[in-house]
Amino acid sequence: MENQKKKVVLAFSGGLDTSFAVKYLSEDLGYEVHTAIANTGGFDEKELEVIADKAKRLGAASHAALDITDDYYTRSIRYMIAGNVLRNGTYPISVSSERIFQAMAIIEYAKKIGADAVAHGSTGAGNDQVRFDLTFQILAPEIEIITPTRDMTLTREYEIDYLKKHGYEADFKKMEYSINKGLWGTSIGGKETLHSEQTLPEEAYPSQITAEGPETLTITFDKGEPVAVNGEHFDNKVDAIRKVEEIGSRYGIGRDMHIGDTIIGIKGRVGFEAAGPMLIIAAHKMLEKHTLTKWQQYWKDQVGTWYGMFLHEAQYLEPVMRDIEAMLESSQQNVSGTVEIVLRPYSYTLVGVTTDGDLMKTDFGEYGEVNKAWSADDVKGFTKIMANPMKIYYNHHPYKGDDKA
Repeated sequence: MENQKKKVVLAFSGGLDTSFAVKYLSEDLGYEVHTAIANTGGFDEKELEVIADKAKRLGAASHAALDITDDYYTRSIRYMIAGNVLRNGTYPISVSSERIFQAMAIIEYAKKIGADAVAHGSTGAGNDQVRFDLTFQILAPEIEIITPTRDMTLTREYEIDYLKKHGYEADFKKMEYSINKGLWGTSIGGKETLHSEQTLPEEAYPSQITAEGPETLTITFDKGEPVAVNGEHFDNKVDAIRKVEEIGSRYGIGRDMHIGDTIIGIKGRVGFEAAGPMLIIAAHKMLEKHTLTKWQQYWKDQVGTWYGMFLHEAQYLEPVMRDIEAMLESSQQNVSGTVEIVLRPYSYTLVGVTTDGDLMKTDFGEYGEVNKAWSADDVKGFTKIMANPMKIYYNHHPYKGDDKA
């Protein structure tokens, strides 16, 4: 009886690397190849149909489109909003946060269909190889991981030639820019991102400026989550994010260059556009200034930074992430209200907030104007006691001004 072929599930995007992998895994390694794409909000139905057609023409035994957009929001994005997560104060961790959830979806699908192996097309010079490998190893250590692009150090020319020899014709003309689009932002790589002194030109960005402005945008939050845009309520928070992105991208808002440390130790640069995430985080942070205490804001900043770093470095499955999420969720109980923003090409202005939980609205006093809950003598006494530790210190060590001697 003929030996049954081993099954491999390939994380398939329809690009050159994964197209090569379909043919190589089936023709050279003899696997029964099942392709799957985990959609975290970056592909519409038409694009998914094109990808499915490519998989079929390449000879995949089956193809699956796994829609995990809502799961991605529920398990990650809402916590990135709660934590106001911007890596290095700049990047909303767009693609890097998506990869973990794509990897989880792919490995679960591989287990579902009884695959012997799982494969991806990552190279050996980036973060994604670690994100996929680490997630696969944790969730299914019994399943083999195959990475032909990385292991064989393949060139683009080799892959194109290989596909042509195996009867697959397509337009693999090298694009000047590599674009990864998702719900929480779009990353853009090109020749400029390889050089420290250059930035991306206008035409490299997928969204072009079509609005002149100014335009007023309002975002309403309920317990830290976006629920309405310009007064229009959305039951699905994903739709609210898409609406903000649609409006903000017309102004070229959210464009920047991220420079950071990769998981493998080298520094990297990537351009991005993320109008929705940048506007939502800015509005959310302003609302928190009105509704949270000083120490809530301080400690949220600390854990938010760690949460973003762990997401970026493939540590989503580390149990401490659930602890951080619990703290972030607890902090959002009073973060409800509406934030007004004025949009202009390339910029925006945070105008103000409307919220029942505004801690500025108090009978205790008005900043810089009138004190109502304490007297002048109260402040004099408070200040005198507050000064005691430093008065004691300088009594022993007289202040010498700028004299460092």
